[in-house]
Amino acid sequence: MIRQQVLEANVELSRRGLAPFTFGNASAIDRSSGVVIIKPSGVPYEAMTERDLVAVDLDGHVVEGKRRPSSDLPTHLALYRAFDSIGGVVHAHSHYATVWAQAAREIPCLGTTHADHFHGPIPVVGHLSDDEVASD
Repeated sequence: MIRQQVLEANVELSRRGLAPFTFGNASAIDRSSGVVIIKPSGVPYEAMTERDLVAVDLDGHVVEGKRRPSSDLPTHLALYRAFDSIGGVVHAHSHYATVWAQAAREIPCLGTTHADHFHGPIPVVGHLSDDEVASD
């Protein structure tokens, strides 16, 4: 069941234009077993099957699958370890969101829905050093 859900989430990312090429991915965790299912690296969405998905433990060790897990696996694992309440992680590359992020500009508060939940602009995070990217 979880494999099917992860496959469908990944295919949907591509279908909706949120994951060009093979960028972006979705994963899910089975909290009872501590196993994370994630998209393999470099596999085109339209060709992906449940058998292509990779199962890893929370330390990133492959427990099932023949492919290499997404290069974003360390980020997914850090989120699963930090937040017990989440069951899935999605990493998208929406064209407009990516362009906005690369501009390194805050997202201004333009509507009441935004203002109801987040007071002021959404801040920009500073650029990470190579050491910060590599650390866990």
